[in-house]
Amino acid sequence: MFDVLLKGGKVIDGSGGPPFPADVALLDSMIADLGRLDGATAETIIDVTGLFITPGFVDAHVHGDLMLLADPVHLPALKQGVTTYIIGQDGSSFAPASPPTMDFMRRYTAGFNGNPDGLSYAWNSVDSYLSQFDRKVAVNVAYLIPNGNVRIEVMGLDPRPASDAELQAMQRLVREGMDQGAVGLSTGLDYIPSCYADAREIAALCEVIEPRNGIYVTHMRGYGPSAPAGMDEVFEICRRSGVSGHVSHYNGSAEIMLPLIDRGLAMGHDLTFDTYPYTQGSTILGMVALPSWVQEGGIDATLTRLGNPQVRARLDSEWFSRSTPYPLDRISLAFVASEDWKWAEGQLLVDAAGKAGLTPGRFVVEILIASGMAVGIVGFRPGDRTDADVRAILRHPAHMAGSDGIFRGGFPHPRGWGAFARYLGHHTRELGDYSWAEAVTHLATHAARRYRLTDRGLVRPGFTADLAIFDPTEVIDTSTYASGRSLAHGVKHVFVNGIAALLNGEPTGATPGRALRRGS
Repeated sequence: MFDVLLKGGKVIDGSGGPPFPADVALLDSMIADLGRLDGATAETIIDVTGLFITPGFVDAHVHGDLMLLADPVHLPALKQGVTTYIIGQDGSSFAPASPPTMDFMRRYTAGFNGNPDGLSYAWNSVDSYLSQFDRKVAVNVAYLIPNGNVRIEVMGLDPRPASDAELQAMQRLVREGMDQGAVGLSTGLDYIPSCYADAREIAALCEVIEPRNGIYVTHMRGYGPSAPAGMDEVFEICRRSGVSGHVSHYNGSAEIMLPLIDRGLAMGHDLTFDTYPYTQGSTILGMVALPSWVQEGGIDATLTRLGNPQVRARLDSEWFSRSTPYPLDRISLAFVASEDWKWAEGQLLVDAAGKAGLTPGRFVVEILIASGMAVGIVGFRPGDRTDADVRAILRHPAHMAGSDGIFRGGFPHPRGWGAFARYLGHHTRELGDYSWAEAVTHLATHAARRYRLTDRGLVRPGFTADLAIFDPTEVIDTSTYASGRSLAHGVKHVFVNGIAALLNGEPTGATPGRALRRGS
């Protein structure tokens, strides 16, 4: 007698083998049996004829740190078969966090992590933050300690190298976070204050996570044409600390990017990476449209500078007179915090500037001031990557799927609602970039192994019952750049820790997600 019996489907177990017919039985939170279970009975029997039964997908890079708490059922994930989020990305999150750190991170990352009302924000440690998720959200989470938080806790926003004493203090915080269940460390080397950390500092922190089997995850210092320098720093950090490395949203020209990964592997480093299957990116406007000197000292200092006529004149003459990291004419506005400027969401920045009667540079300044810097964008850098690059990179054996999903704004990047379904429908069924077995390995198994989720990522008796059941003839993304919040189609049922979170394509309202603490 089982709790749930899935009858008549085909299993893709995540081992790399092809689909095979089998029934799957669940008991409590576990996969209890697998195969021809003709005599089995269960409290709930579900006919899954014509469907694939796969391990639940693991989103290796996603910004669900606050928006998952604000939206616990979280259909963007469930409708794609995603059962686990890896959060704490890009060196910027919400634990450890004393009140000043929490205030900065809530304001600075509002354009990609959100800053929703109604949350307590009363936690301060990794342990207390992870407890916010346990059986309170629909999907599991595993957490990376953000080096930006650690840096602020020890040395504020000072734009300088850390002293030996400060390094030791940061190491203590990282050690505490790992002992409380984090699975690794993240950096965001284009963001404040991660951008102030050098390889010496990051390697010292990685020396703490390496003996604890932690992973170093980095938004590295440069992508596209700058990727060789960024990867050299990754190699140096791995060499100095011995840590296993993972590069976030590894986007760019395949001709540049893939030989770099292969070189690192040939050097003996344990390296992996994630990508999302789109040519455009998404981040916060300040990061791509302002020089670093304007942003030193935090949000209030930045806003004060932007209001200074002399600073504005300098920006016009020295900065906005040339191409910004994302060209302003290729940026659209995904999220604007200011109600007075929300009309600009969904528009190209240059078009919105014209409607406001401003130059693009002055528009950037005004909308950031009005929104307290909380503006998110979707952007494209010409020559950065093509569809052919995306297809080549996703086939690399060190690759795994990460949506880089941002669940904020009226016109978000479609990847949060569509990346995993796009890998399945567009890249597997339509283009043949993966076999179905390969797709499941890249979407589930690789990330489960990378983040040491040792009882997930496979459909196997004794493993936790995180399962995605989908129709291979129907599964597809529907979100677009013009309509980024459109839910995916074709995923019929999702089980998280043995509990149905999605049945017949509809949410059950259950919140069985767990905080997946290291070593638990």
